[in-house]
Amino acid sequence: MGMPIVLVHGLRISGSMWRSQVEVLRAQGRQVRAPDLPGHGARRGEAFTLGGAVEAVRDAVDEVGGRALVVGLSLGGFVSIAAAAAYPGRVAGLVATGCSAKPVNALAHMYRIPAALLGRLPDKGLAVNERLHRLRLPAEAAEAVLDGGLAMEAAREVIEEIVAMDALALLASYPHSVWLINGARDHFRIHEKLYLDACVDGRLLVVPRAGHMVSLDQPEAFTTLVADAADLVAARAQWGPTLNALEHPPRTPDSPV
Repeated sequence: MGMPIVLVHGLRISGSMWRSQVEVLRAQGRQVRAPDLPGHGARRGEAFTLGGAVEAVRDAVDEVGGRALVVGLSLGGFVSIAAAAAYPGRVAGLVATGCSAKPVNALAHMYRIPAALLGRLPDKGLAVNERLHRLRLPAEAAEAVLDGGLAMEAAREVIEEIVAMDALALLASYPHSVWLINGARDHFRIHEKLYLDACVDGRLLVVPRAGHMVSLDQPEAFTTLVADAADLVAARAQWGPTLNALEHPPRTPDSPV
């Protein structure tokens, strides 16, 4: 069975966005969960709070045995970072995708304005967003995203919750392995070096020919990276002292400095 995997979706969309990853990973015999966050998917109508979102991740981890690799994209990446810091005993490893940008007010303001403008439309911008997803994604990926519905009304609450978090401090407090995965064309890469430096045990991977929605732009490559991360986390859980000794052998008087 290996290390279970919990997949955490982005803003306005739902767990359905992970359809491709769920199908492949389950075919490999892995336990996988893709929960909906408060205010999204099957939980539309609920208020979004960061604390409530972290609890949703915790509950999904508990459903697969109490310990898992947690993978989040965009909003899901920020939520996953917060969940890893809150529950390091449950989050055995972290994949934070499309969220390597400090959620400060200047960046958040870029999202407040379009959210306010879309909110004035009769459908809150639903038709515009559906069309954009169909234009920029392959047909199967667009259907996976749209099947869970678009929670247009959730944007303002999410922005205000996420802008208040200190993602770098949360990453620095997390003691386990972190994979920062970004699309080469993702505008949320701007602080990826700072994010990498904040990790106790981190690595940065950039996927060519991918944008912000890297799991949908390059699904096969992304799924392989997630599966590899889950296998490494599982191996470290079983053989931690041995692997650490191989990766960091003790120095002798003749060892190079």
